[in-house]
Amino acid sequence: MYYWTKHRAKFLIITLCAVLVYGVSQGERWFTPLAQPQAHDLNPPKYFGDMVYDVSSNPLTAEGVALGRALFYDPILSLDSTISCASCHSSYTAFSHVDHALSHGIGDTIGKRNAPPIQNVGWHKTFRWDGGLTHLDAQVMAPLHNATEMASNLPLVFERLRRSDHYPALFEAAFGDTSISTRRFIDALVQFQLILISDNAKYDSVHRGQAKFTAQEKKGFKLFKRNCASCHKPPLFMNNDFTSNNLPIDSSLMDLGRYHVTQRPQDSLLFKTPSLRNIEYTFPYMHDGRFKTIYEVLDHYNSNVMPLSDEEQTEIYTFLLTLSDYSFIRNPDFAFPR
Repeated sequence: MYYWTKHRAKFLIITLCAVLVYGVSQGERWFTPLAQPQAHDLNPPKYFGDMVYDVSSNPLTAEGVALGRALFYDPILSLDSTISCASCHSSYTAFSHVDHALSHGIGDTIGKRNAPPIQNVGWHKTFRWDGGLTHLDAQVMAPLHNATEMASNLPLVFERLRRSDHYPALFEAAFGDTSISTRRFIDALVQFQLILISDNAKYDSVHRGQAKFTAQEKKGFKLFKRNCASCHKPPLFMNNDFTSNNLPIDSSLMDLGRYHVTQRPQDSLLFKTPSLRNIEYTFPYMHDGRFKTIYEVLDHYNSNVMPLSDEEQTEIYTFLLTLSDYSFIRNPDFAFPR
């Protein structure tokens, strides 16, 4: 008995080493390691150019994207648990808000602008119609605190997430433990929004040499490049800048656009140039949703920006439809998680 007590440690060490050697020699795992988050590759088309968002600061994982997706569709982020991100950004309309000219928040409050689509946001330098936010990390937080949107706050949201049946496990899967923090909350929402890449419209098939424009689409593209592409620059069909298209101000809103951010007179009534990708689905149009159809927009341009004959408007309209990405709006990985 004395001998065993004295030499027990040696025996245990020898036994453990033998087990390790045996396990290695068999080429098999004799233990189950902790699961690691699986990397999620974006693989955007090269012709989109470099992303503005630094993905290395927030490496995407399948688990992080899944958490962000759950948060995006969950109304518990809002003060009264009635409004989710998807309430104003429907996947079926390229993550835009088509129900109202002006987007609505909790208690049926009405904002001053129409929520823009969420697509290809990794290439945006600024966010919101006035460019008031300059980083995607800030943009995902803004609606949470806005009084006419979610009107909520992080302590309340985090308390709800910690008490939920599934969020602690989702945070653990994405980040290694159940801790819920501001950084992790933002990272997950951003990861989901970064995967919302629209790159499979007919325009893209033509660009890749997999399809051809019709004669009318080709004429429309030629007109578009001559009249529209300086602001709506292919292939993203935006220019990360602000412009005026001679819209008269809505006296009930008095929205001066970029001026609210810079306070420079020359920025009055300048608004961020939106991408025209999926324009077929993202009505109503303009920052205040004043136009219900693409033809109303073209009519405004004909009267106030550049003359366009009826035939030219039809040709441009036909080209714009080649920017519709049906696979994007029907992608099950982007829809409500079931």
